[in-house]
Amino acid sequence: MRAGPAGVRRVRRLPRPRTLRARLTAGLVVLLALSCAAVGVAAVVELDGFLTGRLDQQLRETGPRFPASLEHGVRPSDHDGDEHGDTRKQPAGTFGARLVGDTVTQAAVVRPGDQSTDLTAPLSARDVRTLTAVRTDGRGHSVHLSALGGYRVMATTGRDGDVLLTGLPLEPVQATVHRLELVAAVVFGAALAVTGVAGALWVRWSLRPLSRVADTAARVSELPLADGEVALPPRAPESDPRSEVGRVATAFNRMLGHVEDALTKRHAVEERLRGFAADASHELRTPVASVRGHAELALLNPGPVPPEVHRALERIAAESARMGEMVDDLLLLARLDAGRPLERRPVDLTRLVLDAVTDARAAGPGHRWTMELPEEPVTVVGDTHRLQQVLANLLANARLHTPAGTAVVATLETEGTTAVLGVHDDGPGVPDDIRSGVFERFTRADHRRRPDHHGGGAGLGLAIVAAVTEAHGGTVGLDTRPGATTFTVRLPVGALSSA
Repeated sequence: MRAGPAGVRRVRRLPRPRTLRARLTAGLVVLLALSCAAVGVAAVVELDGFLTGRLDQQLRETGPRFPASLEHGVRPSDHDGDEHGDTRKQPAGTFGARLVGDTVTQAAVVRPGDQSTDLTAPLSARDVRTLTAVRTDGRGHSVHLSALGGYRVMATTGRDGDVLLTGLPLEPVQATVHRLELVAAVVFGAALAVTGVAGALWVRWSLRPLSRVADTAARVSELPLADGEVALPPRAPESDPRSEVGRVATAFNRMLGHVEDALTKRHAVEERLRGFAADASHELRTPVASVRGHAELALLNPGPVPPEVHRALERIAAESARMGEMVDDLLLLARLDAGRPLERRPVDLTRLVLDAVTDARAAGPGHRWTMELPEEPVTVVGDTHRLQQVLANLLANARLHTPAGTAVVATLETEGTTAVLGVHDDGPGVPDDIRSGVFERFTRADHRRRPDHHGGGAGLGLAIVAAVTEAHGGTVGLDTRPGATTFTVRLPVGALSSA
């Protein structure tokens, strides 16, 4: 126990079993222990009462003969065979005492094997008070004498108005009861141990179907269910449907069937959407390029063009270019979703960072661009053009969504067999309400991070970063707060992932 802050003592609780198997086994053992304890206590109490009753009956049959002999001062050497004074007819350990008022005038005990010696029993003042407190009701009473131990005594009235006490030792009764307690403890302890082992095996065998359901559920929980085609594991084996475990297994298998149907339908819808996006992007490339070409051609016309028409043609050309980039991005995402293989060649990330930061500095002269590169080149295996697009999108995101004067730092380092590429800025950060979906498609937050920015892309740049990084077997993460936003791309230094 330990004292709490208010001085109240708290009892440290025993650990509770966590598994259902352990709880059932512990409950079985506890119930059996309670049953054994009840049976043992009842047997001990009953035996103690029975043996004590036998002592009382023996005291009634013996009567006050031995204390009566003390009353007349009789010894066996004086009157052998006297009805009252022959102590040889008394069992060893028999106690006799004569009381006159609150005083014990004589007290003796029969010694085993030597009845001709002095039979006087030493009594203390406490023993005298104990004996004088015994009621003269013809019933047995249990007392404890300091020099003799436990006794069962019975008090009767003598011929001279005195009180005669006859007692028999409780030691045989106590020894028998203690032996029963020992035997019961050993037998019940062995029974509990055997029952605990057998019960654990029985509960384990009975819960095998439930364990199989749990194993199946664990395998399902490890499956990537977010996208793609999902193959669920085999169903859990069903047992008796009338049992609780069988009902759980049946319901679980039925639920897996519904989940599998839903995932199959979802995958079919995703495939149709991906196919539609790929086909639409492919088909839109030509008309968008045609519109853009005609607008640029019209702008090159040397003849006089009204200012309103010239402005309209410029807007058509700009929006056509923007639409063309969006179509290219959608087509790239559709190809990545379809698992199109990327190029597999060594890529110098150090050179890519140098070129990308140089381009970003030219596109955003109002920002402060810096680099932190290792002394040795960092090389990975992958698609040069796509990795360059990842860097360009991250830097463009920092340029377009932060105010002028923001410091942007591009870092590159290695951690074991992983290349770590980071883009950090000290802008206002990404708002919490869109942080979880920042790598999803068509997520736009330009007005959140840069109030003076009224343009913006289609919200596909970071989605392309995530898709390309995943296709290279890497991961991308975001750590943002006001004044510090960091996008981190981790790529394996090795072969391109088959994904």
